[in-house]
Amino acid sequence: MPEDTADTVADFVVRHLTAWRVDRIFGYSGDGINPLLGALRRAGAPAFIQARHEEAAAFMAVAHAKYTGAVGVVTATQGPGAVHLLNGLYDARMDSVPVVAVIGQQSQTVLGSAYQQEIDLLSLFKDVASEFRQQVASPEQLPMVLDRAFKAALATRSPAVVILPHDVQQAPAPEMPHEHGVVPSSPVWSMGCVSPREADLHDAAAVLNAGRKIALLVGQGAAHAQHEVLAVADRLGAGITTSLLGKPHVDESRPFVTGTMGHLGTTASAHLMDNCDTLLIIGSNDPWTEYYPAPGQARAVQIDIDPKAIGNRYPVEVALHGDAAETLSSLLVLLHSQQDHSWREEVEEQVRRWDRVSTARAMTPAEPVNPERVVHELNAILPGDAQVAVDVGSCVYWYARQLRLPRGVPAHLSSTLGCMGAGVPYGIAAKLARPSRPVVVLAGDGAMQMAGLAELVTVGKLWRDWADPRFVVCVFSNRDLAEVSWEQREMEGEPRFEASQALPDVDCAAYARLLGLDGVRVTDPEDLADAWQRAFSADRPFVLDVVTDPDVPLLPPFPAGAAKLDSIRGALEAEPAGGAAGLVQRYADIEEGTGPS
Repeated sequence: MPEDTADTVADFVVRHLTAWRVDRIFGYSGDGINPLLGALRRAGAPAFIQARHEEAAAFMAVAHAKYTGAVGVVTATQGPGAVHLLNGLYDARMDSVPVVAVIGQQSQTVLGSAYQQEIDLLSLFKDVASEFRQQVASPEQLPMVLDRAFKAALATRSPAVVILPHDVQQAPAPEMPHEHGVVPSSPVWSMGCVSPREADLHDAAAVLNAGRKIALLVGQGAAHAQHEVLAVADRLGAGITTSLLGKPHVDESRPFVTGTMGHLGTTASAHLMDNCDTLLIIGSNDPWTEYYPAPGQARAVQIDIDPKAIGNRYPVEVALHGDAAETLSSLLVLLHSQQDHSWREEVEEQVRRWDRVSTARAMTPAEPVNPERVVHELNAILPGDAQVAVDVGSCVYWYARQLRLPRGVPAHLSSTLGCMGAGVPYGIAAKLARPSRPVVVLAGDGAMQMAGLAELVTVGKLWRDWADPRFVVCVFSNRDLAEVSWEQREMEGEPRFEASQALPDVDCAAYARLLGLDGVRVTDPEDLADAWQRAFSADRPFVLDVVTDPDVPLLPPFPAGAAKLDSIRGALEAEPAGGAAGLVQRYADIEEGTGPS
């Protein structure tokens, strides 16, 4: 389009995104959004970040929202480009973060003709963007649609979709006449402060004050209430566990913080949930309901900004609809100080026991490297200003159980959707948001082969512009889709299926060097500490490719894990002889206190 062309709808879109303080848009080009790309070129801002695939671009937008708290924005063309966005948008929906997708569409004049790349996009996004999706039919409609998309994304913490037909993008920018049928709008939004009713606060305090063995389950909804969470826990003498999404928002160095709960959690969290008589759920919607207290075991109070989330995981006696920090502050003045310290002492002993168990697990010999030790060694060197991204697979277990995040270190992953391949895109978004801070990505070789290796190309393109070049990708190369292999054994009683589970052995460090990055492959656990040092000292992004043992078991925390042993052992008996059976027994001995400590 010539530079002197009259102002278009696409130019208006770019200006309006700037008004919403959007500083970067993730995406991939295509003819359906060429007018928008031209407007971005002319304006010079927001920055356009090209991924290798639209799915990765969508994950970057989700991660941008998670690491910054702002709306993530992604764009793609119609047809296949739009389809590729779905995984990332579902990640936003299921982890409750605001994302706006601006998607191209064929010109309105051809819709309904089975035109090339013509897809019914409103139907395609009906579920994932159920809170807001709209196709713009005229320039005058555009400001209202864009504003409502951002407001819906922020208010409902979910993805919103704006569909822009090609001919609408090319049309003259809207003049917004003051007349019937034209709805004025503005790029302004405020959450305000949401507080529970006074009566509900008193009812909640009565339940909590009556408790003697109190547990706090903390989720991502408490991200801005970390001080208040600790104050309430201290007042009540409570122990704290977290959901997977809540892990970065609680100081795990505190002696009464038991770590993550659930299938991938700690024995201390299992003890806390199995033995508490009162449960306070704060901003969590964790789905691992079998690891909650048994229904009827504990009286429960739940705090959530979303009233629909209250009581849908555990029977709750009192619902507190409100912002976590505001609600906890109001609740704190109504709580009595716990005079009996025996429960807190019991919880702290269980935390000390878990520390011994987790260390023993990490130091258990494996062939060639125990993956738990890889993360265990990271604790000693992880910079206090780091940002952490975690892919999906067995690496999530090692992150949840072994990594002790320093205060202020964010860590994010595709949690509820659980989509492989998001780790490197998440890391890229974190680095772009705060380029002066180092980034660590934890990923399995399955996730790297699915999408991570492609997005290392993006890292190779971008890194020279970063103030701090440290971008460390730690790959757990076990030549297996290990999480599913262990699920086959544990949940189905089935032996590992070689055809579906085995992966080709790819030297990810060598691949990184081909891209002009750096990296090393580690096959000896004694080399881990030096390898981590080298990774964080590198003058460019670094791939730490560790050859790990797929036979290290993903046992749930005991006592629940003990109930799985028969199924696992039965499945292993049907497999070729290997080291898995021996490692399962060693881990069981450690959990039961009969192994090395």
